[in-house]
Amino acid sequence: MPFDLAVIDLDNTLYAAESGAFARMDRRMTAYVANELGVDSGTADGLRVKYWKAYGTTLRGMMLHHGMEPEGFLHDVHDINAHELLERDVALNEALSRLPGRKVIHTNGIREHAERILETLGVLHHFERIYDIRFNNYIPKPCKETLAMLINEEACTPERTLVVDDMLDNLAAATELGCKTVWISRETSPQTNTGRWDYHLPSFHSLPDQF
Repeated sequence: MPFDLAVIDLDNTLYAAESGAFARMDRRMTAYVANELGVDSGTADGLRVKYWKAYGTTLRGMMLHHGMEPEGFLHDVHDINAHELLERDVALNEALSRLPGRKVIHTNGIREHAERILETLGVLHHFERIYDIRFNNYIPKPCKETLAMLINEEACTPERTLVVDDMLDNLAAATELGCKTVWISRETSPQTNTGRWDYHLPSFHSLPDQF
């Protein structure tokens, strides 16, 4: 496999959104926004979705428009008791073992959340480092500059980097840098490839022995 570095997303890439983790985070996020702004839950949920679509994370919108301090929000939103929703995943561990080279996590969440998820899944030992939302001053994916910083930090080049993610916009940024990309999507008939991804897999578990 012609890659030295694999940059892998966490949520909905290494485990499925259907686990319930996303739903818990969404509920906590809505409650936090409602409390922070003094609005009802319907208004807060609308802002949560609006800012996520506009900026990549609800947090970014809250920081830009409401001057919110990020750390309290991040710790509260990611306090989801992952051990209640996920369990050790032998097949995922085997898939990661098939991927040679250095592996790192790149997530719009926080390191503490990533560590809890990876430990629960039984795959934390595969990853050399976790790059979280704090890495570039809370600027979320997709961001070419952040990804370029990460690759440089790893002493690698885009041409020797594989990026694995479930979000096409994140993969588009990686493709523009010159990385090879894998789109993780449960879609049985993936949409037309407009140059945003190189490979499509229904789950990380189906990672081949080589590309």
